Amino acid sequence: MSDEQQETEKMKYLIVGLGNIGAEYQHTRHNIGFTILDAFAKASNVVFSSQRYGAVAQMRLKNQRLVLLKPSTYMNLSGEAVRYWMQKEKIELDHVLVIVDDLALPFGTIRMRGKGADGGHNGLKNINALVGSTNYARLRFGIGSDFPQGAQVDYVLGPLTSEEQQMLPERVGKAVEAIKAFCLSGLSFAMTNYNNK
Repeated sequence: MSDEQQETEKMKYLIVGLGNIGAEYQHTRHNIGFTILDAFAKASNVVFSSQRYGAVAQMRLKNQRLVLLKPSTYMNLSGEAVRYWMQKEKIELDHVLVIVDDLALPFGTIRMRGKGADGGHNGLKNINALVGSTNYARLRFGIGSDFPQGAQVDYVLGPLTSEEQQMLPERVGKAVEAIKAFCLSGLSFAMTNYNNK
């Protein structure tokens, strides 16, 4: 591999938003990863196209090349899409960022981490299994946990409240900024400047 090719690969990132395909899931809490990637793509004037294992858009951010991926595998098999696109684009694990909804955080809270357990999230569980590691960055977006015992599935797959919908654009905007910071300035900068902001 030439120095130029190696340099190109160092400047390439895979940004994965987790969610479920289908109109019935479109505006649910579990699809916040799709929502954030859609906002990121729209702000960058790029369009997703249907490709293997997902909807994919490619863009440049200064001198970095970003591959945006919304897996079409359904949440529980997200790792198939992540593994395929990492291999196809020759992207290392330290240049992967997964955007995921998180019940443990209040609505709209952003928390970036460089690694970690799946926290009971089936999408992360499958990615961990198929890429064989938990050492990849994730942006966790809080969806709160305001549901009665036994109603978690309905809550996660349910629509946002009107109050949450009002908060959403500003919080999604912050998440988009955090993604850019991760790609341009690195994980620790993004964590310092966007966690809990």
